[in-house]
Amino acid sequence: MKDLPEQELVRAARGGDADAFEALVRRYEKPVYALTLRMCGNPADAQEAAQEAFLSAWQSLPFFRGEASFSTWLYRLASNASIDLLRREKRQRAVSLDDEELRLDLPDTRLTPHEEAERTELRETIQAGLNALPDDYRAVLILRELHQLSYQEISDTLDVDVGTVKSRISRGRKRLCEFLAKAGNLSPAASSKRAEKGGR
Repeated sequence: MKDLPEQELVRAARGGDADAFEALVRRYEKPVYALTLRMCGNPADAQEAAQEAFLSAWQSLPFFRGEASFSTWLYRLASNASIDLLRREKRQRAVSLDDEELRLDLPDTRLTPHEEAERTELRETIQAGLNALPDDYRAVLILRELHQLSYQEISDTLDVDVGTVKSRISRGRKRLCEFLAKAGNLSPAASSKRAEKGGR
């Protein structure tokens, strides 16, 4: 059953086929967990948010009309579950990022131990900067920069219009660059230039 086309699995799961839904879970558990981990910042909360997302998907499948793709709908549920968990617990989370994942037009320099140390420091500062962003800004940046979703896909995922997505991405990038500039990782001029470039 796991090799069936997604549309057939969704159709069967909507009809109450638990095996079809299990196949969908296996297909999407890794990307959903990756999203919730970056949103929540630790494995325990990420696992809880992912489970909530899949439970919500199972309960809501009869009402899924397919206006967006199943994966986009599932990302929406996972994003909402993560944000709800963060707000519920009212705790700040450190966002899990790999060094290469956030595209800030930074030079790829790995020439000396000193530069490697600076890169590690920058990664830690980016983590702190993302953690300091409002949930809405952090969500759009993670979906755009880490999951490579288009503006329209983010719009569908978060249920906001495309203009709002673009605005939040632009403002989120600007705030993040300002955070980096304050921390000494970017000059204010470079920060402003990168934020403007990222907003286009």
